[in-house]
Amino acid sequence: MKKIALFTLFLTSVVYSQSKDQQMFKDIYTFSLTNSNCYSWLDDLSNKIGSRLSGSVSAEKGIAYAKSKLETLGLDKVYLQEVMVPKWVRGEKETAYILDNKTKTAIPICALGGSIATAKNGLTAEVIEVHSLKELEILGTEKIKGKIVFYNRPFEPENIDAFKSYGNCVDQRFYGAKEAAKYGAAATIVRSMNFRLDDFPHTGAQSYGDLPKEKYIPTAAISTNGAELLSKKLKGNSGLKFYMKLSCQTFEDVLSYNVIGEITGSEHPEKIMIVGGHIDSWDLADGSQDDGAGVVQSMEVLELFKKLNYKPKNTIRAVLFINEENGGKGGKKYEELAKQNKENHIFALESDAGGFSPRGFTFECDAANFEKVNNWKYLFDPYLIQSFTIGGTGSDIGHLTSAKIVKAGLAPDSQRYFDYHHAANDTFDAVNKRELELGAATMASLMYLFDQYGID
Repeated sequence: MKKIALFTLFLTSVVYSQSKDQQMFKDIYTFSLTNSNCYSWLDDLSNKIGSRLSGSVSAEKGIAYAKSKLETLGLDKVYLQEVMVPKWVRGEKETAYILDNKTKTAIPICALGGSIATAKNGLTAEVIEVHSLKELEILGTEKIKGKIVFYNRPFEPENIDAFKSYGNCVDQRFYGAKEAAKYGAAATIVRSMNFRLDDFPHTGAQSYGDLPKEKYIPTAAISTNGAELLSKKLKGNSGLKFYMKLSCQTFEDVLSYNVIGEITGSEHPEKIMIVGGHIDSWDLADGSQDDGAGVVQSMEVLELFKKLNYKPKNTIRAVLFINEENGGKGGKKYEELAKQNKENHIFALESDAGGFSPRGFTFECDAANFEKVNNWKYLFDPYLIQSFTIGGTGSDIGHLTSAKIVKAGLAPDSQRYFDYHHAANDTFDAVNKRELELGAATMASLMYLFDQYGID
């Protein structure tokens, strides 16, 4: 009889716990879809402040805005964390055209982040098309020297996960100038990182690595339509020339900030869970998808908990990182100070894949914690959150190195993200209010579960 009574008590406890969690999920999603502020915050961040490239005046305005909104939520702490960040300025709008015999055809380009400028009057040279960094080695200095290297490897269309196609292409953007410079190239142009054929060049980070500054060469992205046209024309005239003019400039690093809002844990204040996105964006648009969406969703997680009167067991922070786009200094500084202060982070969640409909999460964790996550699937099923996979989670939380930590990345539908990523059309009108709110609710739900049940 005693064993039966204990088993009955256990079953009653399990049923109660499941019912409690289901009700919490319902409360979270209902609040997010009816009373959330995240869409109006994004409207302000995007349309009143605009692009927020690290080191810019508008980035500092965005930081001040986010801090002020967090201060209205009744959190235990809201503060800024000093970070030195790069300051790169694009300058006047880039100019480019194809010179094919006597025909001049304008082509949309934009400088890649950190690029040097061309000469004041621009640069004109013959073009050599390649599809990989490896091809440079095969061609050698004799065929590359003095030419513009044109990287034209498109996204692989067969991948269902768009981020896989991005990952298989982005090396030509990030390392392209550095590698081409070794063979004496005059400049590089890189096919934009997206599936769609359009006239929007997509900027992004690039690195000269350990090259001496006198070896730096100008580097720019070319729109996918521009890349298609240039490739076609090269097939008919391998000796055609390309003109490009960039006016960008790099200055000394400047002071900026991560923005942090915190609810202190009621039982384990020394255990820290973070949810975050990056507040900086590229300068071509207001960065609503990348990563204004992640910023306001992270803020919304704290608002949800406060408005629902949920008192977390562990300390929960929203961390709005600066300088993810062109240096990662915000994430690095956060980890540096976490180590210095001997902080114990047990869970970190990042949203940096756009404000589209949430599909699930990617996780960096051991087998035991992944099994725990999979046991929670039934709670997410009614909200169509069904993808739980092992994979990369986020570049800012990637720096965290606590003794034992589970990391997660929100995984929205990825099909349209690269239509906007780092381009001039990454604007507020491309974000759907309901999709944004569903993402915030999904993030809050996972935070709730890890707060309730901890990590193994």
